[in-house]
Amino acid sequence: MTGDKKTGTQMLDKKRDFNKEASTWDEDPGRVKVANDIADTLLKEVKLTPDMDVLDFGCGTGLVTLRLSPLVRSVMGVDSSRGMLDILNAKIEKGNIDNVRTRYLDLDRGDVLEGRYDLVVSSMTLHHVKEIGPLLNRLCRIVAPGGCLCLADLDLDDGRFHSDNTGVFHFGFDREVLRQAFTTAGLEDIHVQTAAQVVKPTGTGESRAFTVFLMIGCKSGDKRTFTREK
Repeated sequence: MTGDKKTGTQMLDKKRDFNKEASTWDEDPGRVKVANDIADTLLKEVKLTPDMDVLDFGCGTGLVTLRLSPLVRSVMGVDSSRGMLDILNAKIEKGNIDNVRTRYLDLDRGDVLEGRYDLVVSSMTLHHVKEIGPLLNRLCRIVAPGGCLCLADLDLDDGRFHSDNTGVFHFGFDREVLRQAFTTAGLEDIHVQTAAQVVKPTGTGESRAFTVFLMIGCKSGDKRTFTREK
């Protein structure tokens, strides 16, 4: 898929240890802002209702998860980092939140995505996944008829967004290529828009603006969860 070309900073073909970063993950105000901007955009595009069940794939510490949970029946947060899930579970306990559950899940080790959800979301996770096509197929299988898949990730960034590209398998994504991948996976009514912008210094010492898109596609069915006018 376009987006994995090794330009700029060399990507490292191994996993990033998010467990080590979990305890300080939310201390980065830029990271929190991006999550909130993505959630704000999603809430403008998708009509959340109290009877909806949601899955957040790659939920991390729950920055997006907990923005959605007050508006739906349930949210399942899944992640391959136990450290991240520990932070989210602590938030759930502290806030006495009864409609959010978590599950450790590592697809690389053969774990299986299960259940049926009206909305499946994933934020800034896709570029850490080596094979995009199989993941989209797995996510689409658990989307209920008429439900939506919402993915937020980086536009093409030449490998300069991360200071360390360990565990980064794609230097952002070409929107049109990803749109085609959504279509191949069986999704319809696909639309995409810019959800966030991040200004960061690059290796040359200059600052650069990086953009994050939100792509939404729906599964065929009578019920439509997204609200955008055609």
